[in-house]
Amino acid sequence: MKKALKYSIWSFSILLVLLISCAALLWHLWSSNLPYIGSLQDYNPPIITEVYSDDAQIIGRFWKEKRIVVPLTQIPDHVKKAFIAAEDARFFQHEGVDITSIIRAFFKNLMAGKIEQGGSTITQQVTKSLLLKDSERTYRRKVREAILSLQIERNFSKEQILFLYLNQIYLGHGAYGVEAAARTYFKKGVAELNLAETALIAGLPQAPSKYSLITSFDKAKARQKYVLEQMREEGYISKDQEQEANNTEVQINRETENFFEVGPSFTEHVRRYLEQKYGEELLYKGGLKVHTTVNLSMQQAGQEAVKIGLRELDKREGYRGPLLRLKPDEVEDYKQKWSEKWEPTPPIKNTIVEGVVEKVDDVKKEVVVALGAGRLGLLPLAEMRWARKPDPETPSVFALIKNPSEALKQGDVILVALKEEGPLPYAWRLSLEQEPEVQGAIFCMEADTGKVKAMIGGRDFSVSQFDRATQARRQPGSAFKPIIYSAALDWGMSPATLLLDAPYISSMDPNEEDIWKPKNYSEKFYGPTLFRTALVQSRNVITVKILNKIGIHYVIEYARKMGIESDLAPDLSLALGSSGVSLKELTRAYSIFASGGLMAEPLFITRVEDRFGKVLEENNPSLKEVLSKQTAYIMTDILKAVVQEGTGYKAKALKRPVAGKTGTTNDLRDAWFVGFSPDLVAGVWVGYDDRRPMTKGETGASAASPIWVTFMSEILKNKPIQDFPIPGGVVFAKIDDKTGLLAGVNSEKTIFQAFREGEEPTTYSPPPKSADSKSFIEFDLNNQEEE
Repeated sequence: MKKALKYSIWSFSILLVLLISCAALLWHLWSSNLPYIGSLQDYNPPIITEVYSDDAQIIGRFWKEKRIVVPLTQIPDHVKKAFIAAEDARFFQHEGVDITSIIRAFFKNLMAGKIEQGGSTITQQVTKSLLLKDSERTYRRKVREAILSLQIERNFSKEQILFLYLNQIYLGHGAYGVEAAARTYFKKGVAELNLAETALIAGLPQAPSKYSLITSFDKAKARQKYVLEQMREEGYISKDQEQEANNTEVQINRETENFFEVGPSFTEHVRRYLEQKYGEELLYKGGLKVHTTVNLSMQQAGQEAVKIGLRELDKREGYRGPLLRLKPDEVEDYKQKWSEKWEPTPPIKNTIVEGVVEKVDDVKKEVVVALGAGRLGLLPLAEMRWARKPDPETPSVFALIKNPSEALKQGDVILVALKEEGPLPYAWRLSLEQEPEVQGAIFCMEADTGKVKAMIGGRDFSVSQFDRATQARRQPGSAFKPIIYSAALDWGMSPATLLLDAPYISSMDPNEEDIWKPKNYSEKFYGPTLFRTALVQSRNVITVKILNKIGIHYVIEYARKMGIESDLAPDLSLALGSSGVSLKELTRAYSIFASGGLMAEPLFITRVEDRFGKVLEENNPSLKEVLSKQTAYIMTDILKAVVQEGTGYKAKALKRPVAGKTGTTNDLRDAWFVGFSPDLVAGVWVGYDDRRPMTKGETGASAASPIWVTFMSEILKNKPIQDFPIPGGVVFAKIDDKTGLLAGVNSEKTIFQAFREGEEPTTYSPPPKSADSKSFIEFDLNNQEEE
């Protein structure tokens, strides 16, 4: 018996030694090559890059992990306590590993034959997230996790560990940390969360997808109840607080977070620049602070102007028909589906929604439209007259409809705007709408600094990210003429130079036999015409003659000096704006006139800082003198006349000194207006992406300038009225509008015109025969060349 007992003791001792040795060996192997916990001292996780407007409002964010690190002092106590109660009630008692929880999880996993439960503490979750980033679920990993957690507890305070946890934890829908989660789900900062909202977020770490506040709110609500119970049991809240939080209604933000709502094209332009200069890693993870020049109120004014202008233009283009034409047996199903979409968020006044035509009444001249959720709207003929269609015999002519049935039929799915409530029994009075196909863009900058204040690259960034303000190259038509006329002034002409508007016959390419016959938009010729009148009235033939006289290559080099970087065709069609340019570069060229001859490089970013506040780049206005003050002012004076007397007449509505020029291509594929006040210059382009022509009459004056006027009216409304300053070396003379000479007693119409000092006319109209101007001699020679 004693021998057997002795044998058993020896056997047990040997087995125990072997087990201890094996455990020690495993412990040594599993704990070798552990990550260095000192890296947690410099906690620099991937964080959001933020882009700011000129008044420090956030206009854009870029990230791989949507995280905003906040100090523990800025996180309310009830947020901290909610996470502790839900995830690790003994957080302040244990030393990194909660043995009780581990034993419980060990036996459960042993029974299941696999790892099903963790029992991890907050410290262990920090370890997994920051030091052991692999998702392996083995006992070796659990041992390593435990060792590291014990080391962390010995080297970091509980507050430091909680700071790491609350900023690092993944909380679903791309949000990392409590601040990003608060903004994602509730559109507020963590410091603003109430107890009910906090408990919902604190319930997410265990399974963010399962308890999603957006896709599984019932499960999230059940989890919220559990969190509140735990908080009460831990003494963090009272029974009354628990009950109140459970009964508090919360508003969940279900919209996809979109930081391109204001200034999307501008922000995307900035993003491309940052990615090219700093790389993806720093852009999406580095937490850059990017300060830009954009002004939010100007940007919003631009977006609204484009929206209004394109919708009005699109209506003039004619009605394209309903979105869908339902069969009688499909109507009820469609209305039911539409009701389900309508019910959660009933539309408000001026919104555009879908509707189904229920009744078309030609006698009452109205249409009844089902709007969803049992609501009906009334669409009178007056609000759909624009729905005209091309005349079969003359497609370019549109006939106004006389009856609603000419455009709509029962079962048509259409777009309507909610104009005003009633009249009963109808919920809304409606107007017929359609989604525009035509596109537009605005580029606006400060003339004397180059700071870009607004940039709209298209009608809807969510549909098309192509930036028509900077990336598109479109023919500017007559909007290119001011560059040619400015070049002619520096070549030696003056505003009073007399030119002959008469047929011009030439070949653009001397090696070609084809003969080119440019014509004016009106298809008329006007005979002797002043230089300034030719630009004011946008005479094509005279512009071709000027280009031919001063030289194509001279003008191309002049355009380069004025910031035109796009390829320019070296032929006479350049006079008609045949070479594509961007809206940005043409607007920059006009800014030279406004700034007194200085060209400012468009400035988008003023400063970029890293996550620690170190300035990576700082940009100041860059100005270069490219024209004399006199040339710039004389061109400004003529372009003011374009507004007062010529094709830019709609800009007179601003009732303040402005200058500008329209542009239209002969085939109506592009419409432009570029104009400026003493401080701001803005360009507008309108056209189709596929370059198809617009309908007859859609010129720069009718398609583009109304958008410009709407935009400038808004951004200038609170600015003092001021005129363009007159530089030294400029004088004014009253001249005869037919001869260009000083106005005489027989002058029918006179013009008060700016000249370079010494170039103003000195003789009166009508001139004596011996006083024929040099201009006539020059163009007599030109006519001989034409022949």
